[in-house]
Amino acid sequence: MPDQDQYSVQDPAAQYPKATAEWKQTQPEPGLQEKMTPQPDAGETSYRGTGRLTGRKAVVTGADSGIGRAAAIAFAREGADVVLSYLPEEEADAKEVVKLIEEAGRKAVAIPGDLKDEQYCEQLIAEAVEKLGGIDILANIAGKQQFVEDIADLTTEQFDATFKTNVYSLFWLCKAAIKHMKPGSTIINTSSIQAYKPSPILLDYATTKSAINTFSKALAQQVASKGIRVNVVAPGPVWTPLQVAGGQPTAKLAEFGSNTPLGRAGQPAEMAPAFVFLASQESSYITGETLNANGGTPTP
Repeated sequence: MPDQDQYSVQDPAAQYPKATAEWKQTQPEPGLQEKMTPQPDAGETSYRGTGRLTGRKAVVTGADSGIGRAAAIAFAREGADVVLSYLPEEEADAKEVVKLIEEAGRKAVAIPGDLKDEQYCEQLIAEAVEKLGGIDILANIAGKQQFVEDIADLTTEQFDATFKTNVYSLFWLCKAAIKHMKPGSTIINTSSIQAYKPSPILLDYATTKSAINTFSKALAQQVASKGIRVNVVAPGPVWTPLQVAGGQPTAKLAEFGSNTPLGRAGQPAEMAPAFVFLASQESSYITGETLNANGGTPTP
């Protein structure tokens, strides 16, 4: 992984290694970043903050690993206190993020739980407000992705779990958070290239990602008069535990991301600046927008 920070000029096509046979691996869901080879870069050593979120109070879902981990680290290094949401099974990864946030001089509050549970979502926001003294950034990043080759094998249980994790939790968390948000607050949801170019093996996941785009555009209009902005980051193929824990067929991981114009998969650290930008006042005139960070794949 590069020694340079995100402000160093580099060749984006060669900034990170391309997938190889070494990337072919499996873990039980939800997967741990610490057990991946190679481990994803979530900015642990490379992300440099410049005070863009000083004094802000953030909630990040999926904060233990992958893109959520990268966003949590970046928010803290930009000056925000962070509440981390993750599954109890992901505690090992989450402890590392808590340590990194505290090393950045910010407050880290770990609140494990299952986003499929409406009560947990409500409790997460309530505890965030109590322990941080408010909330002005909500980054909904956690997601469920399990490939299924044939619709005949896609169970109602999986379809329901994917929608509850990816879409219902979004509704519950936004509903709970907005009542506490002051003008200048931001919500950042996470879609995917799958919303535009759905893979046949990701029928349920791709459908939720399209729903997230539409949900966000509608909500952005609804809360604009309150001074709250709602935007979306739509990653392309990014090397995270989601992929090795059933998100992709193992055989395909050796070429993961090779079909992008940049010829490689993205790393979580490359997604973090997009979340920081949309969380910061720099994006004050942007709401209802989807920022595609997908290695150059054209989108509508």
